[in-house]
Amino acid sequence: MKEVNKAVLQDAAKRLLFDMKDEEYDTLLNEFAIITKQLKLMDDIEGLDQVEPMSFPYIDESFSLLRDDEPVKEDEVNKEEMLKNAKVHRDGQVKLPKVVN
Repeated sequence: MKEVNKAVLQDAAKRLLFDMKDEEYDTLLNEFAIITKQLKLMDDIEGLDQVEPMSFPYIDESFSLLRDDEPVKEDEVNKEEMLKNAKVHRDGQVKLPKVVN
């Protein structure tokens, strides 16, 4: 496991465009130390390496909390009404803020 130190956290914060104070880095380092200690406790569990990882938390794959996507008929949608919900729109489209530099 890669060591988590202040330099690693500062690099991650810079990449994510976060501004953090020094005491926030110290708090985050303490949290990572706790998490790392808890993860190391799992190394002591016998037979853990023989357990197959789960890919979905439900055994019955036919059960899902997700709804089926169903297309909406164009005549059921009033575009002007929908655009009223958007803070900014232009030329019949919702305008979103830029998220990537």
